[in-house]
Amino acid sequence: MGSGGSFEAPFDLRDAIPGGTYHVNCDAIIIRPVDVTFDLVWRHDGTDTLLGTWQQHWEPLPDGVYEAQPYEHDVTDAPAVDGTGQLIFRYTGMNADLMQAFIPNGDGKLANGRIPNITLPR
Repeated sequence: MGSGGSFEAPFDLRDAIPGGTYHVNCDAIIIRPVDVTFDLVWRHDGTDTLLGTWQQHWEPLPDGVYEAQPYEHDVTDAPAVDGTGQLIFRYTGMNADLMQAFIPNGDGKLANGRIPNITLPR
């Protein structure tokens, strides 16, 4: 995803989530320099409640190497979620000259990285 592109990964909630820290792994393949805004959102009753937002600048690996770059982030002090609706992981690309500048690593170990995942507060 590159300039102006935004994608959401929704998960239907089955239970409440206590307030606390979400640990996000989002290894990615970077094709062009790109700035990415990440949002963790609780979508419920027609409302989006922002649990956390942050930005990261990415540069491609040298010599056109097509491998995942490791990335982890903690979303701290997020409020509790009552278990209704969806948990949304959204990422938006900016300042890139190619739509596929940022590619979350869906290939896992095949691309020398991890499949993106989120560890919930306990």
